Amino acid sequence: MTPGRTILEVQGLTKRFGGLIAVNDLSFDVREHEVMGIIGPNGSGKSTTINLISGALPATSGSIVLEGQDLTAARPHETARFGVSRTFQLVRILPALTVLENAVAGAVFGHKRRWGAEAAGFASGLLERVGLAEKAAQPVSSLTYIDQKRLELARALAGEPEILLLDEWLAGLNPSELQIGIDLIAALRAEGRTIVLVEHVMDAIRSLCDRCIVMNSGTKIAEGTPTEVLSDPHVIEAYLGTE
Repeated sequence: MTPGRTILEVQGLTKRFGGLIAVNDLSFDVREHEVMGIIGPNGSGKSTTINLISGALPATSGSIVLEGQDLTAARPHETARFGVSRTFQLVRILPALTVLENAVAGAVFGHKRRWGAEAAGFASGLLERVGLAEKAAQPVSSLTYIDQKRLELARALAGEPEILLLDEWLAGLNPSELQIGIDLIAALRAEGRTIVLVEHVMDAIRSLCDRCIVMNSGTKIAEGTPTEVLSDPHVIEAYLGTE
């Protein structure tokens, strides 16, 4: 689906931890129906950027605006209500709940509030969407690693987000699981989802992303299509170093 109007605007975003500048004057926008990649070496500020957009961390300065709504000072539950859902670099699911109850939590606390049987029915459909329908009644402790990731994705989708943040969702998967994961995100893209994707898997970046920004030491060093940024000498140097 062709990217449309701009729905997320990040301007001058900065995050300091004492004397460390983790994100430095970062600006980019995301268009509706677009998959935007954020790539860069470890420690470059990618996950911090996701944490800032989702409200998990407060920004030191700059602004985050989603469809005209200023999210810069919003807390995580507020950003969820405004239409931001996310997954985490280290999977975070609710261990005391069943698979279905985890997904229902996304529907109850997300962008569009669903309750009771409506929430359960909607969540069940998303579990089927990610391949977990037969495990709905199981405790989450019974899930494999990729199924935990699928569940976290279903929970994020249950919030019916305007924008979905995937923080290294493909990390830790074996080759066959990785292809399953890429295919699943590709299907979400085909549905017209708006996604910001932090990833180290370059095959996923090339096949899924419309545009990318590249970060190094907290600063954006390149922006463009995957082909453009991955052939940029500054990007190659950031990933591979110089002799």
